[in-house]
Amino acid sequence: MRRLKPHARLKLFIKDVFAYTPFTKMVALLIFLWLVFSTGVYLAERNVEGAAIHSYGEALYWGVAAFSTAGIADMPQSKVAQLIGGLWIVIGSVLFFGAIVATVTTYFMRPLQRPHKKIIETIEYNLEQLDDLSVDELDLLKETVDTLIVHVEKLKEKQAKKK
Repeated sequence: MRRLKPHARLKLFIKDVFAYTPFTKMVALLIFLWLVFSTGVYLAERNVEGAAIHSYGEALYWGVAAFSTAGIADMPQSKVAQLIGGLWIVIGSVLFFGAIVATVTTYFMRPLQRPHKKIIETIEYNLEQLDDLSVDELDLLKETVDTLIVHVEKLKEKQAKKK
């Protein structure tokens, strides 16, 4: 019987998240927009007197602080930079939290999209619990497995006849 170790389960989880959820696409979009909006704020603020953003690095920091801490970043001085910053806070926050919600939802909806995998995972989980089953429960399990074997044999016969 195959039993996954905790690190193998984590590895499988991470692989599923990256392969089957919108997480990587959302993060890539978020990074791209962060760079674009930070550039816009930097360009709008670079010649403004009294501006807190004097370099592109400071604009990048501002971009992270602005959307992640709900306005604790220094406020841009120019109206254009304020507009760009406001848009970034709204769009960045929606994308960030949207990526989390979409990833979790997609991950947990996947078994519903692939019922055969869910059946296999359930069987594997239950096989790990064999020591906790009573003799009657084990007899019922044996009957179920016998039925499954008969079903598989019938499917194999049908496939052989088609060939």
